[in-house]
Amino acid sequence: MQKLISYPISVIYYLLFGLTLLVFHPIQWVCFRFFGYQAHKISVDYLNFFLLKCTNLVGTTYKVENKAIIPTGVPLIFVANHQSMYDIIAMIWFLRRFHCKFVSKKELGSGIPSVSFNLRHGGSVLIDRKDPKQAIPLIKGLSQYIEKHNRTAVIFPEGTRSKTGEPKEFAQSGFKILCKYAPSAYVVPITINNSWKMVRYGFFPVGLGNSLRFTIQTPLKVSDFTFEELIYKAEIAVKKDIQF
Repeated sequence: MQKLISYPISVIYYLLFGLTLLVFHPIQWVCFRFFGYQAHKISVDYLNFFLLKCTNLVGTTYKVENKAIIPTGVPLIFVANHQSMYDIIAMIWFLRRFHCKFVSKKELGSGIPSVSFNLRHGGSVLIDRKDPKQAIPLIKGLSQYIEKHNRTAVIFPEGTRSKTGEPKEFAQSGFKILCKYAPSAYVVPITINNSWKMVRYGFFPVGLGNSLRFTIQTPLKVSDFTFEELIYKAEIAVKKDIQF
């Protein structure tokens, strides 16, 4: 029944969602070209604020729970499970003061209004999953960038989204490079719940009435652990609160 009801609502939702992307694309361009990084970042923050408001139309609510205080004035590496594109939208808005930069697949770098422009110009990196060697210098550059500017890299070590919420094993390579070249960083594990329910039927229609939960776990100082200890502790921290 929910799926049937969702069809007409989803049409309206995607019209508003797409309109938001189209409106903010030239706003981003102007901010980036004429006013620089900070203005562009603010435009991206509010793009994602309005995208979140669009999801309220389909009954989506959000809760961010902090189990620990996120350090400030240091580089950060947010490590999270991945369930849908709504993970990214929520993190950009609710964690906006940390200047999140993403490790994303290169296909997203073109053809999507607002989204592609931000990925190309906002400090994120676009990697070719079929060419791991190409990804190494890009992720290295991102880690050096956050180390220099005290900003945040976001990585989803599962690699692909979970379609049911059930977590997958963490891949090590990208995470390891980030930790190696940002030695003063803190790893912040983040547990995401219920985001997959937004796309339980695929792209269309949208799942209705979901409460997305983001749990900030205890930060881990990179220099305090070997990499093996770090990825083990981060994976355990992310997965222990996942509900599926």
